[in-house]
Amino acid sequence: MAGVTFNKIKKNPDITAMLHRMNEHLGIVGYTEHGVRHGTWVGRTAQKVLKQLGIDAREVELAGIAGYLHDIGNLINREDHAQSGSLLAYQLLKELGMPLDEITQVIAAIGNHHEDHADPVSNVSAALILADKADVHRSRVRNPSMIKFDIHDRVNYAVRKSSLEVAPEDKIIRLALTIDTKISQVMEYFEIFLSRMVVSRRAAELLGCNYELSVNGNRLL
Repeated sequence: MAGVTFNKIKKNPDITAMLHRMNEHLGIVGYTEHGVRHGTWVGRTAQKVLKQLGIDAREVELAGIAGYLHDIGNLINREDHAQSGSLLAYQLLKELGMPLDEITQVIAAIGNHHEDHADPVSNVSAALILADKADVHRSRVRNPSMIKFDIHDRVNYAVRKSSLEVAPEDKIIRLALTIDTKISQVMEYFEIFLSRMVVSRRAAELLGCNYELSVNGNRLL
């Protein structure tokens, strides 16, 4: 495929270095993992969503790029990281020779991904939102000894398996979680992630689908 690709972005040493440093900064202030693993997972999951819905192949590629870069603004500051990340991504992608029409799709998706100010504005944006909010898992917790004191760490650590499932024939996008309720009750998940579920539902609707949440095999949304 011609042009800037997800794999090309992943192999870029400057971008990799920025993501590693960004993740290091977030670890110091107590946030869960947001580095290369998270960016790769979100990028690939965003691609899967659009691909399974039969969306144009280039939009699939742009969703992967947006997913990989979406948290890079944390390198500057956690506050408003979606907006600062858009500006960083613009410069990086411009230097790599990406056409402006594609850059604008990627940076709009990044700028609209965080639930505090999220708006699904395109297929690429919607896929990024859905993928980002689906990456809930114990592997993101840096210090398991803190789960008794931090609800975000506790909820993430309780999730033994998470997957974003797409059923094109039924027009359903489903987040399926397996939660160890001895570590965290399901209510705690809703306590901290309700805003993420709301924006995920809106993202699914933009893609012409209904959004569902399944926990331990039981449909809750």
